[in-house]
Amino acid sequence: MERIDQLIRMKATGNPEELAKRLGISKTKLYRTIRTMKALNAPLEYDYSIQSYVYIKTVGFKFGFFVKERKTKDIHSFLPG
Repeated sequence: MERIDQLIRMKATGNPEELAKRLGISKTKLYRTIRTMKALNAPLEYDYSIQSYVYIKTVGFKFGFFVKERKTKDIHSFLPG
């Protein structure tokens, strides 16, 4: 999704077949990913005039894991003895 987001922002996805090939995935997997992005409220459309997916509104995208800090007493409860 991060790579697709980057290409969308650059308006450089190409058509779905080109994008799937660039990402090394099937068109089916690409369409599934696009549906997931839309389900997560990405204002995403395909622009036939430039042959690229585009955002129709300005958006931010953040995806991944992050470390949450724990309180010292929580950490001790996991230690043996």
